[in-house]
Amino acid sequence: MKTFHCNCGAVVYFENVQCVACGSELGWCPACQTLGSIHADVYGQYHCGDPACGAALTKCYNYAVEQVCNRCVPTAQLSGETEALCDYCRFNDTIPDLSINGNREKWSEIEAAKRRVFYTLDLLGLPYGSAEDGFAVPLSFDFKGDRVAKRFLWFNVGEHEQVYTGHANGKVTINIREADDVEREKARVSLGEAHRTLIGHFRHEMGHYFWDVLVKEKCEADCISVFGDHDNPDYATALQAYYENGAPPGWQSNYISAYATMHPWEDFAESFAAYLDMVSVVDVAFHSSLVDSVDPASADFQALAAEYAQLGLLLNETNRAVGLLDLVPEVHTATILGKIEFVHTLSKNAPGR
Repeated sequence: MKTFHCNCGAVVYFENVQCVACGSELGWCPACQTLGSIHADVYGQYHCGDPACGAALTKCYNYAVEQVCNRCVPTAQLSGETEALCDYCRFNDTIPDLSINGNREKWSEIEAAKRRVFYTLDLLGLPYGSAEDGFAVPLSFDFKGDRVAKRFLWFNVGEHEQVYTGHANGKVTINIREADDVEREKARVSLGEAHRTLIGHFRHEMGHYFWDVLVKEKCEADCISVFGDHDNPDYATALQAYYENGAPPGWQSNYISAYATMHPWEDFAESFAAYLDMVSVVDVAFHSSLVDSVDPASADFQALAAEYAQLGLLLNETNRAVGLLDLVPEVHTATILGKIEFVHTLSKNAPGR
């Protein structure tokens, strides 16, 4: 993640909507691809605060009205739509029921995580698009909640009352309870997960999406040689076996997580998520003045993985010093690195980069 600055010179951050130093409104300018100050003229037209840019901007509807976004749309690109949605919000098909108390706050958390994930996808130049773009696998999002409230949201919900986080044919569904910190931590502990975050869910489900975009009917044989045959056993059989028996003993040598052992599709999605973790952490270091790091957008995989390993040691000890979970809990064996490198190579060779 880059370091951003307000027009006054103060450092601002990717999620910010106002500069605490000068009070200026902030927004993402797609013309100069940065977060900075935006200013309205006497006619109410917003402009990028960077004098070298000055692009005419319109706040995303979800910024101006719903207050869950901080991105802008080039005014020149608008054609009279009642809702000017930014390049990220336009992929939303379903948003939470905002008449329910707390759902707007959950939606805001979800959108913040989604923007972070899209930022990394754009950094890597990975191809994605909507049905309106004519994209072969149109991407869209549903953010929904369960139909009933339970004392403990993760269990005892009826089959037709529960929203399952997942992916199907380009549609990514996120259950908004994932934005409830308490319930998410209960689930993390109950399921024995090292991490459970909104960003992690998005990265995993985007792994399924990019399997459809970059692997399906293109390089399935190569993927099978690394992750195994996704047709044998079939997904339903593998799912039932996993929830009945759990991960096999010693899975840590070959899989990034216990869930990755369930089926080759899940192994790929977990490895894809691990790759995005790697890229995003190294990207923060690359743009920091505190360490000398490699550029994850151009580095070869060996350099990227080595840098991530070193940062992991440092950041894990930093977290432990204040009693937090390890930032990098996984041990990357040669087999696991081979799977993540497959994703790296797939990303570098993606058409439309």
